[in-house]
Amino acid sequence: MVIIPAILNILKGVIELIIRQENTNDYKNIHNLIKFTFKNASYSQGNEHTLVDSLRQGKSFIPELSLVAEVNNKIVGYILFTKAKIGDEEILNLAPMAVHPDFQKQGIGKALIEKGHEIAKKLGYNFIVVVGYESYFPKFGYLPASYFGANPPFHIPDDIFMAIDLNNSMAVLRGNIEFANEFFE
Repeated sequence: MVIIPAILNILKGVIELIIRQENTNDYKNIHNLIKFTFKNASYSQGNEHTLVDSLRQGKSFIPELSLVAEVNNKIVGYILFTKAKIGDEEILNLAPMAVHPDFQKQGIGKALIEKGHEIAKKLGYNFIVVVGYESYFPKFGYLPASYFGANPPFHIPDDIFMAIDLNNSMAVLRGNIEFANEFFE
């Protein structure tokens, strides 16, 4: 278990944020967290919780990169990185990330992303792609995926299809990204 001490402005006190790998006992809470978090999001199709359930059963699932954020023994955040490909290179796709609305803007998403990047590097991954907010992910080094020569597997506006080179190698990814089949079911 990884414990990330954090000062969060929750209930006007100092609390401890724990980032750890999910386990099977977490599935129901994660399912409910994701469903609740995306319930009223205008950009959501409302199926992120079922997508995660499907991804866990697929070949693209990497248990070490399925992380929860916990505060006071309550799961308040979740992030999942799954395998993707471009040509012969295996890369990662970040999808989804959820932080309970009551805990947003308190550093939990940042902690999840940073821990995910750290683990991904240790596992030998060089690139991560994400479809996400153009105002959020660039804070973590994400650039338009087209900068690296990568194309999405379906029409996605350039400003929300982003990638990060975890090792700052300035490598070029040429071609279309292949996401896990579960994204298209």
